[in-house]
Amino acid sequence: MVDTNDEWIFSRTGIRERAIADKGVGTSDLAAVASKNALLKASMDASELDAILCATCTPDMSIPGSAALIQHKLGVENIMSLDLNAACSGFVYGMDVAEGLLASGRYKNILLASAEKFSSVVNYKDRSTCILFGDGAGSVILSSEPGGAKLKSIYTGANGSLSHLLHRPAGGSAIPMQDQPKHEDLFIQMEGKEVFKHAVRSMGESVVKSIQGAGWNADEVDWLIPHQANKRLIKAAADRIGLDEKKVLVNIEKYGNMSAASIPVVMSEFQDRFKKGDKILCVAFGAGFTWGGLAIEW
Repeated sequence: MVDTNDEWIFSRTGIRERAIADKGVGTSDLAAVASKNALLKASMDASELDAILCATCTPDMSIPGSAALIQHKLGVENIMSLDLNAACSGFVYGMDVAEGLLASGRYKNILLASAEKFSSVVNYKDRSTCILFGDGAGSVILSSEPGGAKLKSIYTGANGSLSHLLHRPAGGSAIPMQDQPKHEDLFIQMEGKEVFKHAVRSMGESVVKSIQGAGWNADEVDWLIPHQANKRLIKAAADRIGLDEKKVLVNIEKYGNMSAASIPVVMSEFQDRFKKGDKILCVAFGAGFTWGGLAIEW
């Protein structure tokens, strides 16, 4: 489709393949499957949920939010269902919001579904973006009940002045469809070199702030789960604290950049390696710009 080949893509990004959802499959469909799997692992029925959050920047449609569609597909009613958009930092932001809801005492069990159908907003004539993004979903259940993993610290940040470096200009209220926007403005656009520069800085900051917030030392970190954007950014995040590459969990080769879904999918695929008490660090960077990190004790 574009002037490139497998060797060029893999050497620069670490990506071998990407998963692309079928035509007619929406983000909420992917999220519903992941959410049912999470409920099964937690030995929990959907009726026990008090809220559903969906972290996505590729919802099924602008109205309604995908969280309400997920709620319906799980067969539950009358619980808060909310979308949040922090792009590739969506999972970290979603965890921050969920923690606040649990702390309020009004919620006991919250489902956070992080899901994207990025193939729906990718221009497959643009080599700089079409080689990177794939579709996927990962869900977690957070509870105020004791037991399970513990969230030790959260750090989040944003800088909207740089939004023009990674954005999808058209289709919203600023450039609505009735204004007949330029074809390329309907798709994600990125200034790759500038985005990478800011991503390295912000993810490095997230690593340090999250460790400090948890009261850990860098050499205590057992596992790093970075957002799966490209292998150079992943390496830069690990190098920030001198972490052995064997402790850095990566699946970018199989899926590419799944935006908000990246971190929970890695967590799901590698959780058999985690032991009780392991210190896990998750960091992300996305459009906005947004960034953040989580420190989790397994």
